[in-house]
Amino acid sequence: MILTDREIQISLDRGIFSISPSPEGVAYTSTAVDLTLDPILHLVRDPTSALETTINPQAQGFNAEEVMGQLSDQITIDPQNGYPFVPKKLALGWTKERLEMDVEARVAARVEGKSSLARLGLVVHMTAPTIHAGFKGRIRLEMMNHGAVPIRLWPGMRICQLIFETTFGTAEKGYKGQFAGQGS
Repeated sequence: MILTDREIQISLDRGIFSISPSPEGVAYTSTAVDLTLDPILHLVRDPTSALETTINPQAQGFNAEEVMGQLSDQITIDPQNGYPFVPKKLALGWTKERLEMDVEARVAARVEGKSSLARLGLVVHMTAPTIHAGFKGRIRLEMMNHGAVPIRLWPGMRICQLIFETTFGTAEKGYKGQFAGQGS
C-alpha cells in the first residue's frame, strides 16, 4: 500500500524513516513528498569521432560510479542563472536530501519524476526507481532532457518525488548493493 502524506509525516515523526533536511510543507502531495536538486551535476561528455569508448559492465571490478566519473565533467549549478540542460544530454545528479530507511520498518520507496517537468521532456531516472529497505544516502538521479528545448535547472528546485510503500513482511537483509551509502 502507498502511504499518504499524513502517513509519511507520521512515519517521519516516529523515526520509521528519515529525510534530512526535512521537506517543507509545500513538498507534500496526497501520496508523495518532493525532493530537491543538489547543485552538483556530472555531465556526460559527448563522444568524439576520434575516440571510441565501449563500457563493459561484465568486466571484473566494474564500478558504475567510477566509469561515469571518467566519462563526465562535474559542474556546480550557478544559483543566479541556473543551468540550461540541453536536449539529448545525460547528467547524473543528486537529491539534496538524505534518506534513511530502517530495514525492519517494512517500507520501501520509489523515486519518480514530477509530471510538470516530464511534460517538458525531463526524465530523472532511467530504470532505477526503487529505494530498498535499509537504504541510507542521497538519491542518485539519472537525468536526460528528451524535450526539444533546454530546461533550466536550479539548485534546490523540486526535481522528483518519493512514493513510500509498505512491504509484505520484513526484508531478510537490507540494501547492500553497489550504491549503498551513495552521496553520503
